[in-house]
Amino acid sequence: MDELVERVDCQDRVLGVVSRREAIREGWLHRVAVTVCRDERGRILVHRRSEQVSRFPGLYEVEVGGAANVGESYEQAAARELAEELGIRALPRLRFTFINRSGLSPHWLGVHEAVVPDAVVPDPDEVAWHGWLTEPELGSALLEWRFTPDSHEAFSRYLAFRTAQS
Repeated sequence: MDELVERVDCQDRVLGVVSRREAIREGWLHRVAVTVCRDERGRILVHRRSEQVSRFPGLYEVEVGGAANVGESYEQAAARELAEELGIRALPRLRFTFINRSGLSPHWLGVHEAVVPDAVVPDPDEVAWHGWLTEPELGSALLEWRFTPDSHEAFSRYLAFRTAQS
């Protein structure tokens, strides 16, 4: 069964409820929430998607996340995805949103940040491999490994946001 999402406009206002498959097929904006996970030492969690997932199987990702359900805030969706994909309870902080046009279809992307424990227990149906990388290591990996389109766009904006906050 396809998940239901809220179709939104270019100001992120709800227009109605549609299936995610339909939103992707029609190129309608909807909401996706992702979290950049750091450990206490500042390393960033990177994972490779399972070969069984429908979107971008086997590709690497810098962030953990997915579509926001109907009535769910970006923060609620990000926290739910962390629990589902990594088996952890955390309070991700929304850092910024933007219309992301990379990937399968355009969508509003809410980028969060969370400090999470080193010992995550990923759902094997979602995550085939995970590891912790320093920012320089991740910079090299982004050039060498095959990442999802969202990873490149979201992470470059995340770094720019962090730089602007410093």
